[in-house]
Amino acid sequence: MATLMIQGTGSNVGKSLLVAGICRAATLRGLSVRPFKPQNMSNNAAVTQDGGEIGRAQALQALACGVAPHTDMNPVLLKPETDVGSQVIVQGRRLATVKARDYARLKPQLMAPVLESFNRLKTQCDLVIVEGAGSPAEVNLRANDIANMGFAAAAEVPVVLVGDIDRGGVIAQLVGSQVVMEAADAARIRGFIVNRFRGDPSLFDDGYRLIADRTGWQGLGVVPWFSRAALLPAEDALDLRASGSGPVKIACLTLSRIANFDDLDPLKMEPSVRLEMVRPGQPIPGDVDLVILPGTKSTRGDLAFLRAQGWDIDLQAHHRRGGRILGICGGYQMLGKMIHDPQGLEGPAGRTEGLGYLDVETVMSPDKRLARVTAQHEATGLRVEGYEIHLGRTTGPDCARPFARVDGTAEGARSSDGRVQGSYLHGLFSADEFRSAWLSNFGAGSVSYSYQNTVKTVLDELAAHLETHLDVSALLQMAGARW
Repeated sequence: MATLMIQGTGSNVGKSLLVAGICRAATLRGLSVRPFKPQNMSNNAAVTQDGGEIGRAQALQALACGVAPHTDMNPVLLKPETDVGSQVIVQGRRLATVKARDYARLKPQLMAPVLESFNRLKTQCDLVIVEGAGSPAEVNLRANDIANMGFAAAAEVPVVLVGDIDRGGVIAQLVGSQVVMEAADAARIRGFIVNRFRGDPSLFDDGYRLIADRTGWQGLGVVPWFSRAALLPAEDALDLRASGSGPVKIACLTLSRIANFDDLDPLKMEPSVRLEMVRPGQPIPGDVDLVILPGTKSTRGDLAFLRAQGWDIDLQAHHRRGGRILGICGGYQMLGKMIHDPQGLEGPAGRTEGLGYLDVETVMSPDKRLARVTAQHEATGLRVEGYEIHLGRTTGPDCARPFARVDGTAEGARSSDGRVQGSYLHGLFSADEFRSAWLSNFGAGSVSYSYQNTVKTVLDELAAHLETHLDVSALLQMAGARW
């Protein structure tokens, strides 16, 4: 069975997007393809049809392959909750919350489920495209590694190494990686890709040849910057940017543990919307129509962070001016009167006073809610599809005015005047008809595009982009694929 691993000279060099594009290109060539990432670190997760969670990038890669996301595509997911600790998800389920030093001791136990998931995927398709994490040049982490060369060696998978020319020093990135790696690991690398080039690629011909000569690796292409990538769901919060110039002004708070922020993607594309990402230290603009409190991996921690920025004062002023507020998941919990965490599931045990805009309270509990759902929006009766991924249960008088209904059961809450609303439903705005109705409350016209169709079109464009600038046939041959 054909396999190939795409590793990078560092984090955020474009591995996830390249894997999505290669998956799409191979699928369009008639191959049955699956994505795989042994270990991911992200608070932007997707709920799978088998009732677990994986990194958002692997869900996009699954879409590129034309298949439903599955927990086997990302068997180990780390979700940072503090600066030194992360929740560990194994094959879609929460295993524990550990500090970085403790995770290093846990890693040797995780190779078995990683290989188990990988081997299951191999039986389902013609080709598996594997994505590394971080860099194989981090040789201090090589012992017990499951994310890069440790996995490649255990699974006997050939590797292609990607360097990012946009950040500078790409020759040193690629050649230097070979220098510091053990000889056996360096020998697993069959080729290299130079990613995110701006301008005339021929200007890099000499540098490209130098890399090939110094490393002995086959050059597979120089990939120009793909600007349409901004229309695809991002996994890294660093990619969050303000967008649009429409008349409807929406501000989203960039919380320190912001999670599942792909909720914003359909709004970013709307011509009628100007989306402002409010960064730490910045005030909430006084002229916005709507403030969104997004999901977070640490509700009480990010509520303290919100107050430290002075955003609670800005929210009071926004609300007094008649502005609207929407809380999603952790943001919904913050809008209530109190958040209780008696077992210390998201930090020290205790309770935190909420912002008080909704008459509800939340109690954190270990039974995590993971589900893909179809709901009916209460105010419009429109159907929405999304997912829930949260600890905690929220109850209170304002739940009698639900945001939506899931299988007839009330979900979320609204204030008596309807200006403050909260919901656990992620992915709401992907539904074109609902998004149109929601934005009409702010004076926007009907939506002019289909979000899901746009994402699929951009994936096709990405595949064409790689077919033009990469030697995709050589990549597939390195993997052992036949088409």
